[in-house]
Amino acid sequence: MQATRVIHHTALAFLMTAGLRAQTAAGPVTITNKLDTPQARVYVASLQPHMPSQSPNGHATNRVLVFLDDGTMTRQEGTDKQTITFRRGDVRWRPASGAYVAENASDHPIRILEIDLKGTPAGPAPVTKLDPTVVDERHYKVLFENDHVRVLRVHYDARETGAEHQHMLNRIVVYLNDQPGAKADDVRMSGPATHTEQNASDQPADRIAIELK
Repeated sequence: MQATRVIHHTALAFLMTAGLRAQTAAGPVTITNKLDTPQARVYVASLQPHMPSQSPNGHATNRVLVFLDDGTMTRQEGTDKQTITFRRGDVRWRPASGAYVAENASDHPIRILEIDLKGTPAGPAPVTKLDPTVVDERHYKVLFENDHVRVLRVHYDARETGAEHQHMLNRIVVYLNDQPGAKADDVRMSGPATHTEQNASDQPADRIAIELK
C-alpha cells in the first residue's frame, strides 16, 4: 500500500511539473504570422493575462495595431506607464520605440494584429476623384492618416451596394466578421483597383483597410 502511495505521489508530482513546464514554455506572448510582403510584415500577437512581456531591444519599426478582442493592457517605457482599454476593431498607431514592458491586464487572453511597416513611404500618396472616402463616404470612413498609412473603417449594412470607387495603394484588409468570401479575422493584401462593392449577405459586413503609402 505504501509503495502504491509513493508511486501515485511521484506520478502526480511529475504531472504537475510537466504542466508548469508547458505553461512556462507557452510564454506571455505567442506570435502567429499572417503575411510578409515587401511593404509590411503582418502577424497576430496573442497575450496571456497578467504575464508581463519584456522587449529589451524595443521595436525598430513603426506599426499599426488592430485589436481583435476587448481588453485592457499596460505598456511601460522607461518611467512612462500607460493603461490602454480597447474594443474589438479599435486601431492605433505605434511608432518605433525603445525598450518597454507590455502586460495584458485583462482576465482573458487578447489578440492584437500587428502590421510592421518596412522602410519609408514611397512619396506623396496618389490622388483620385474616385477616392472611396469621397464618392462613398457612407461606407468608408478615415480613422487616421499619417505619412506612412491611411486607415479606413469599412461598413456595409445587409444587402447594401456602394458607389464605384478607386483604390490607388496596396492595402491590408482585416475582416471583423463573417461575410461573403471571408471569415472573421481573415487578413488579406489587396492591390490598386477600381470597382463597386456589394454585401450580398443578410448580415452587416465590417472591415479595416490599412493603405500603405
